[in-house]
Amino acid sequence: MKLRVTRDRFRLREVFTISRGSRTEAQVLTVRATQGGASGWGECVPYARYGETPQSVEAQIAALPGHVRRADLPAVLPAGAARNAVDCALWDLEAKLAGRRVWELAGLPAPAPQVTTYTLSLDAPERMEAAAARHAFRPLLKIKLGTPDDMARLEAVRRGAPDARIIVDANEGWSAEVYSELAPHLARLGVALVEQPLPADADDLLLEIERPVPVCADEACHDRASLAGLRGKYDMVNIKLDKTGGLTEALALRDAARAEGYGVMVGCMVGSSLAMAPAVLVAQGAAVTDLDGPLLLAEDRPVPLIFDAAGVHPPRPELWG
Repeated sequence: MKLRVTRDRFRLREVFTISRGSRTEAQVLTVRATQGGASGWGECVPYARYGETPQSVEAQIAALPGHVRRADLPAVLPAGAARNAVDCALWDLEAKLAGRRVWELAGLPAPAPQVTTYTLSLDAPERMEAAAARHAFRPLLKIKLGTPDDMARLEAVRRGAPDARIIVDANEGWSAEVYSELAPHLARLGVALVEQPLPADADDLLLEIERPVPVCADEACHDRASLAGLRGKYDMVNIKLDKTGGLTEALALRDAARAEGYGVMVGCMVGSSLAMAPAVLVAQGAAVTDLDGPLLLAEDRPVPLIFDAAGVHPPRPELWG
């Protein structure tokens, strides 16, 4: 088997901002696994928050032995972007060689469309209100916050989309004091979920703070090994394949989290339809699906995922799986 890595860029429709910075394009790595005339592929987004760069992830993949199997990956790669792209490429290759869909190989039922969030990036309140009004027809909006001055943004988004279900992502940007001040207003404004309000390395304070709406672990939850540190702090976990290290661990984390009583959210980095495709399988039955990456792009992969009123559809075999 041969592995090949390329770097790809996808322009965004508009500037995307979170509490850690802004971007105008999605920078991804694409891994292609080829064997016996068949080829599978996967995508990852190296993330600086987790100490990853395109160069470091490429080097991890380049160091893999040519005969590596999917079952070997946890022993040779840590959970993260490199393992994600290789794991998903190998799942796709296995499906191509077998002439079957990935969900059949994994023993899963055929997937169905899932209603997904649409993300509004961090901006001035008046611009967030205008963006919310443009997307008020969507059933689920996710708003990026994470500053001490977010109350005005919350009020503005609710004015712009009075009927939409709203979830909030602070991206570790709040202190315990800011979260405590905002928490009652989250409930008042009908926010259904708040994602990672405090830094992952300071989240023990969640044990002491009232949580009037469910709190979801994102940066604090990577794979099954993370679950032990979440008890009593979080109500849900956000499963992202770039954190788990691929579809294999994502499915295992989903089952383990549910067994421990956590609600499940399935999220993404800003990537193409290729990155979202395997995550659609994990999102089956999730409380929240957040796979809107392709909706934020000005360009996408050939044969992209279909998004319509029913949500994000499972990938066609020409794309993945």
